[in-house]
Amino acid sequence: MSLQIYDPTTEVTGRHINFVPRPKSLKGLRVGLVDNTKHNSDQMLLRIAGILEREHDAKAHVIRKKKSAGSAPSPEMITEYKANCDVIVAGVGD
Repeated sequence: MSLQIYDPTTEVTGRHINFVPRPKSLKGLRVGLVDNTKHNSDQMLLRIAGILEREHDAKAHVIRKKKSAGSAPSPEMITEYKANCDVIVAGVGD
């Protein structure tokens, strides 16, 4: 699957993002959770982690907080997620 994104604040150029296939099951997979720092996003993500572990047999989770909602995850976070996670969930709270 590919998604085309347009940014209205710059000149019009398309950008394609290729997504990896979704796993058929979360059983035994390690879940990464990206906290965007918005109010209650950490609580929401911890609830999601609990559901994924209890109801879908996910193995474990790693949760890390970005510097701000508008920033990208740090290179260190990305490296940690690549080394320790099979799937990633990004959350928004408010």
